[in-house]
Formats: sequence, C-alpha cells, structure tokens
Amino acid sequence: MQEYPIKRGFTKGLEERMVEGFTKFFGKRPEMRDGHYKIRYGALISLEVSVGEGGKTLVVDTESDRNCTDDSVILDTNHRFRQYLTFVTCLSTKERAKKMKQSVEKSTQ
Repeated sequence: MQEYPIKRGFTKGLEERMVEGFTKFFGKRPEMRDGHYKIRYGALISLEVSVGEGGKTLVVDTESDRNCTDDSVILDTNHRFRQYLTFVTCLSTKERAKKMKQSVEKSTQ
C-alpha cells in the first residue's frame, strides 16, 4: 500500500478525479465498496484507491499479475498507472518523488 500526497489546493474534487481517472486512463468504471474504488486492468489483478485520512492523500493498493509475461501489456499498464497518479494527485512524477523523499526524511528524524 502506498500513500500519495495531493497537490495543495486540489483536495476538493479528489474523489471525483479518482473515478474520472479510471475511465479516462483505463477505460473502466470502478467498483465501489466502503469508500474504496477498485478495477482490474492489464498486468494488475487489482488496483484499489481511496482517499486518505484528512482528505489530503491518495491511498493506493495494487496487486500485480505475476503470470503476465507480455512486456507490452506490462509497459502499457505501468504507463497508464503513472498517468492516473499524475491526474489524480495533480503532481508530476518528479514532484511525487520529491514529496515522498521529504516525508521519509521527516519520519526518520
């Protein structure tokens, strides 16, 4: 499970972006259970997302299909997943990495 911060000022509409992103990047409508949205796509058996505590983070849990050996499917799934994260968090990959590094440094101090 991974928790991604949401860009400041973009926490409103987070849940709507989560659902819209599934349709936009994966072409699927998610199942919704207990505030968690879940799909299966490509090399992922499960991609489950929810709003984190305080509504300022995106909580993501993934389960990979270890039987998937098609590199094009794996690369496509990874690409779509990264696009999805950028869309929902409103942070680029570089910005997400920087924020993750900062949170790790804070927790070790």
